[in-house]
Amino acid sequence: MTNTTLTAGAAVLALLAAGCGTGTTPSAASAPPARTTTARTTAPHTTAAQTTAPSAADTGRATAAGAASARYGAAARTTATQTTGAAPQRCRTTGLRARVGRQDPGAGNRYAPLVLTNTSGKTCWVYGFVGLVLIDGRGDVLRTRTRRESVTPHRVTLRPGASAHARLHWTVVPSGHETRCPASARLMIIPPDEVAHLEVPFSATVCDDGRIDVRPMAPGAGL
Repeated sequence: MTNTTLTAGAAVLALLAAGCGTGTTPSAASAPPARTTTARTTAPHTTAAQTTAPSAADTGRATAAGAASARYGAAARTTATQTTGAAPQRCRTTGLRARVGRQDPGAGNRYAPLVLTNTSGKTCWVYGFVGLVLIDGRGDVLRTRTRRESVTPHRVTLRPGASAHARLHWTVVPSGHETRCPASARLMIIPPDEVAHLEVPFSATVCDDGRIDVRPMAPGAGL
């Protein structure tokens, strides 16, 4: 083979190599740059919380509510059996409305129904005794002694709008060292087995160091 033939072959190979580099497939270098988007972030608008120091009356109420809740709510704690059906649950404070019914006087004694009404929209139940705290017209907590009567409690199921009551009894006749009895303006109520409380108007003179006898919850809104 002559040198001329070798030179021609090399030229053909060079042309073929150059033709392969001019195809229609774009190279990585010729591809357009990928679009990138910078995420815009906005700092959340925050407002400084305004705080107000609680008053002595509010502090007294909170302390009394906590003590009464621990004694009359959690002390009587019951556990509802969980089932796969839609069994009613215990009535919560947030789903109840409270009021004290008409006072029935008699020979220095007073009787009145403490009524709890189911406002939750679901059937629930109450069981046991309520806790009570007397409050005067200035918002101060009065000495309150809640005594449970020896009556066996029963579960009371409340449909939406239905009510249950607990009979309250107290005396308006001073006894022992008392020369006069303090007058209440409101009544703090802790529903059975609850911690949160309700508060309703309650104008009464409760003697015997603020003693109120309480029966367990019973069906209906009257004595």
